[in-house]
Amino acid sequence: MFQKLVAIEPISLIPSAEKKLHDFAHEVILHNDVPTSANEIIGRIGNADAVLLSYTSTLTADILSHCPNIQYIGMCCSLYSPESANVDIRYANAHGITVTGIRDYGDEGVVEYVVSELVRLLHGFGQPAWQGTPREITGLRVGIVGLGKSGGMIADAMKFFGADIAYFARNEKPAATEKGYRFMQLKDLVGWSEAIFCCLNKNTVLLHAEEFERMGNNKILFNTGLSPAWEEKPFTEWLNNEQNICYCDTLGALGGKHLLNHPRVRCMNVSTGRTIQAFDRLSEKVLENLRKAVQ
Repeated sequence: MFQKLVAIEPISLIPSAEKKLHDFAHEVILHNDVPTSANEIIGRIGNADAVLLSYTSTLTADILSHCPNIQYIGMCCSLYSPESANVDIRYANAHGITVTGIRDYGDEGVVEYVVSELVRLLHGFGQPAWQGTPREITGLRVGIVGLGKSGGMIADAMKFFGADIAYFARNEKPAATEKGYRFMQLKDLVGWSEAIFCCLNKNTVLLHAEEFERMGNNKILFNTGLSPAWEEKPFTEWLNNEQNICYCDTLGALGGKHLLNHPRVRCMNVSTGRTIQAFDRLSEKVLENLRKAVQ
């Protein structure tokens, strides 16, 4: 059992899960606003030996060095790799600090978002139909960039509606091949696809000038990650062709407020994975990580 557990920012647990935090520490402090500086984070942590945070704050090596009592950090958000994490994982590992994160808690809402927006565009619901005449997803050439959990779910959803699926990932995936999904190199995938779904880890950029040149025009681009999947300059040049359109649910995925009013950008500025069900799944996984940490 920890002596002091501090949530340095809102962590989106359901009320019953917040109460259970007291099962893991003698003292529990929950902050309901986001700290605005490194010094404020250090002050909130104080002498705590356990820390919880979401994705809006960052625990750098410098911050961690000022908080020598920390034994455990629970990320109440996705943890895919040290490079994409908002905690300095390497510093933590080197100093004996256990860091846990969660995965696969909000993907269902993201899948519903992309299906909804794609159907509205193809059919022309509330807007001009993409190709002038309403069409179905059936036969649409869909390219998935990053076939992890959410990318795989989007691929499965598109297949259900009759799309032709291809994907790019670090390696060809036998399970995807069994489903009839074709593995392609990225430069070939973006040229072949009519609709492209980028489902990448945070801070992973794969679309550069060459990829946008090969992509060409009359394309639909979705980004469901937490950060842009592209270099901004070639992306904005690609956007300037009136045949292209880009969908992002959040400003983080788009890359900045200056792009919000672009005529070929559709950004709801809402995290589509933040649903009632997602908060339930998140809460269960955060508590399970704490149970393992105190064993």
